[in-house]
Amino acid sequence: MTTKFFTNSNWKKRFFPSSLVSRMLLLTLLSIVIAQLISTSIWYSFSKEQEQDGLRITAENMAQNIASTATFFNSLPLQYRHIVLEQLRDFGGSRYFVSLNEMEINIDAVPDTEMKRIVIDEFQRVLRNKLGNQLTIKMEFSHPETLHVLNNDMLLKNLPKSWAHYSLTLEPLNPPILVIQLMIAPDEWLYIAALLPAPYVSLEDNLVSNEQLFFIFLVTANLMWMIYILVRWQTAPLKQLANAATTLSQDFDQPLLPEKGASELVIATRAFNRMHLRIKRYVDDRERLFRSISHDLKTPITRLRLRAELLNDEQKTDKFNTDLDHLEIMVKVALQFVKDTDIHENNESINLFSLLTEIIDFHNATTTAVTIEQLSTNTIFKGKPLAIRRCLTNLIDNGVKYGGKVHITLEQTEEYMFITLSDSGQGIPEHMLEQVFTPYTRLAQDSEGSGLGLSIARNIANAHGGTLTLHNQHNAGLKVVVKLPNQLSAMGKL
Repeated sequence: MTTKFFTNSNWKKRFFPSSLVSRMLLLTLLSIVIAQLISTSIWYSFSKEQEQDGLRITAENMAQNIASTATFFNSLPLQYRHIVLEQLRDFGGSRYFVSLNEMEINIDAVPDTEMKRIVIDEFQRVLRNKLGNQLTIKMEFSHPETLHVLNNDMLLKNLPKSWAHYSLTLEPLNPPILVIQLMIAPDEWLYIAALLPAPYVSLEDNLVSNEQLFFIFLVTANLMWMIYILVRWQTAPLKQLANAATTLSQDFDQPLLPEKGASELVIATRAFNRMHLRIKRYVDDRERLFRSISHDLKTPITRLRLRAELLNDEQKTDKFNTDLDHLEIMVKVALQFVKDTDIHENNESINLFSLLTEIIDFHNATTTAVTIEQLSTNTIFKGKPLAIRRCLTNLIDNGVKYGGKVHITLEQTEEYMFITLSDSGQGIPEHMLEQVFTPYTRLAQDSEGSGLGLSIARNIANAHGGTLTLHNQHNAGLKVVVKLPNQLSAMGKL
């Protein structure tokens, strides 16, 4: 069940960043993308509508001129039409390339686009209105390199440059050429080829150019970099605060955090430093109090024992000594509780498997009372060695004493180390699973023990940022789960 939980957690982390910096960058990137999409779509729809209106007006004016040209040639006598064409070519042509052909010339059409349909529809409307519906009109766009002129065998590039080069080529763009063929008489086709005027020379939708996309990318990358620097700079004190909070329970003597950064971080750091000092003073005062109590009680207890020996009544003497024994045990147990939970050690790397093996060797000296199973290859944990040993020793001793046999499993995940102890005893009543952690609470009827083992073990686990819980097993026995965080990995993932 534990493995499944962390598998789901890893799946979420894979698709959703965990650090504040990455989440801020992701949120900023999403905001920029959404804002760019909204603004670009609004601008694109508005600009496209304007461009299409401008293209219709341009096509209408151009169609008016071509209709006038067709009317002019149609009004000329047959013998003068070719003379006018030759004069136009000798003078370097005109805005259009015009020829008279005996047949319709095949045109290799360019692919259909919305811009192309707008131009052709507008030309059809104007030419029909000006020239009448009886006239045969053919219109199409062609690429310059495949444009046929004069006949189906002649290409534009084969003509003399003075004829059509200056009116139909626009290097290096080479935009498509509009070709209009009108049958003005039987076996006589008026051929007119022209380029659309700027800015409509191309039929492609270039409202969002590559240069604009590169500019958007450059601005976004620059903004993301600046936000990354800002967030890293502002979260550095926050990371220090998190690391200090993680290690506070293990090291009360660590230095106070510097109060720097944003005003909110300064307030949080100042509050943490105050809490640190209060906790340290409380722990120091508690230790001094119990040590003074221990010292002060030794003398009156010894004095009372001497006075009890002077009594003539042996029964009263025994009763006095019994009460004094109980009082002395209570003092020693209280001091032991303070000593075992007050951890003054440095953090070290602990091989938990080796440590558990050392502890259970004592119980397995005569018979196999404790077994251990290692579910992970890495069992290194950073913590207080003596404190962790006391915690595990108390749990194993209780398991062997009250459960007979104990089976230990050791498993490490990405964030936690799990130590599970399962015995074969009778378990604990459900309503007592939490109460047994209260100091001096005992369920066994024997005179051995003080009722502090579980309380000390839980305090040590809590001091390392972990937990200790009890669970009754379905078959029989009690299961103890110690959950310790991998502090180094947890600190590094802020």
